[in-house]
Amino acid sequence: MKKSPIALAALLLAIGSASVASLSTAYAQEKKDPAKQEVIRQEWSKPYTEIQTLIGNKQFADAMVKIEALNAFENKTPYEKFFLSRTKAVVASSTGDNNLLAKCFEEMINSDFLTSAEKSKYLEAMAGIFFNEKKYVESQAWTLKALAQDKDNTLLQDLLVRNYYLQDDYVNTVAEVKKQIDADIAAKRVPTVDRLRLLHGGHAKMKNNEGVTAALELLVTYHPSREYWADLLYRLPNNKGFSDRLRLDWYRLLMKTGNMEDDTQFMEMAEIALLAGLPLEAKEALEYGFKNGILGKGKNASKHKPLLDKATKQAADDAKSLDAGETAARAGKNGLGMVNMGYNFVIHGQFERGIALIEAGMAKGGLKAPEEAKLHLGMAYLAAGNRAKGEEVLKTVTGADGSSDLARYWILFKQ
Repeated sequence: MKKSPIALAALLLAIGSASVASLSTAYAQEKKDPAKQEVIRQEWSKPYTEIQTLIGNKQFADAMVKIEALNAFENKTPYEKFFLSRTKAVVASSTGDNNLLAKCFEEMINSDFLTSAEKSKYLEAMAGIFFNEKKYVESQAWTLKALAQDKDNTLLQDLLVRNYYLQDDYVNTVAEVKKQIDADIAAKRVPTVDRLRLLHGGHAKMKNNEGVTAALELLVTYHPSREYWADLLYRLPNNKGFSDRLRLDWYRLLMKTGNMEDDTQFMEMAEIALLAGLPLEAKEALEYGFKNGILGKGKNASKHKPLLDKATKQAADDAKSLDAGETAARAGKNGLGMVNMGYNFVIHGQFERGIALIEAGMAKGGLKAPEEAKLHLGMAYLAAGNRAKGEEVLKTVTGADGSSDLARYWILFKQ
């Protein structure tokens, strides 16, 4: 919120709109209920002009003396009371007297001389003023009044959540901002990053790990960044039930999102890939590490090049024996070898051949980890450029070992 919300400018404009007239003449001419007349009595004409001059010259104390002199008049009409409240509000806004400003606004809002839209602006202004003063209880009270006038005001909706958060009311923070985010999604609007961060922050303050993860998933969906992906992915291996069998798959996403942080990760990824019979993937990961300046230096530098040489040699040998590898896999008692060999073909860029072999292995059955096989099939389709089919397959992946999480993240990650 700006430090000087619309209040002063709006009020200064408004103060010049009063009519000065003989009440009896005006009532007779317009034949209106005196309570509805938007005029001030004739004897206020001179002091009204003087007050305007004093305010223009920033002589606010003198202006207040004259305002109070007018306030002492008896039998003031409703509009004259409104006029005085509005005039005092100008002085209060200019001098930073927010308690007086709040009182004046309350009086004005309770009058019959503001439209609903104008009332909303004054309420919004007061909510913003107290927020900027870090008076969150007062800001919250005015925000709720403003939302009662204008429930669809997104600025006020966001201010409501911020006030909850800054008062350490994280339960209401999460409840309110989730309602806003759900409405955005239902209306096919992109939730703002601020709303999603407040959802994340509220869950984090309450130590709700599932809520934090859900918020991060929304952040990478609507406002993807390397940092949000890092926050999300580094939580995954610590989840209860996550299988080390999927660590290579975790590294694959970590590398894709640019979040491999040190040489030991590249080395471990390469070693796991070599053990899985995927030397080309090991080679490509290590080359990526060298290219990006992560490998080739540090205390483990002497191990980096030998590991790359090993992966390079095995990858060359593997490329020569792909046909033999497929034949051996098809001869196996179950489909595991076919699924693994099929993904090796995908890594070698032979997408159709690899996908067909994975599907044949899944059909043959006997797999100890069928959800992992579906995960790899979906990834294979993505690698082949068939996102629609890839997402279709990945949406079928279930299981509490981390495979369903990885499948969901591959769907969320848009290259």
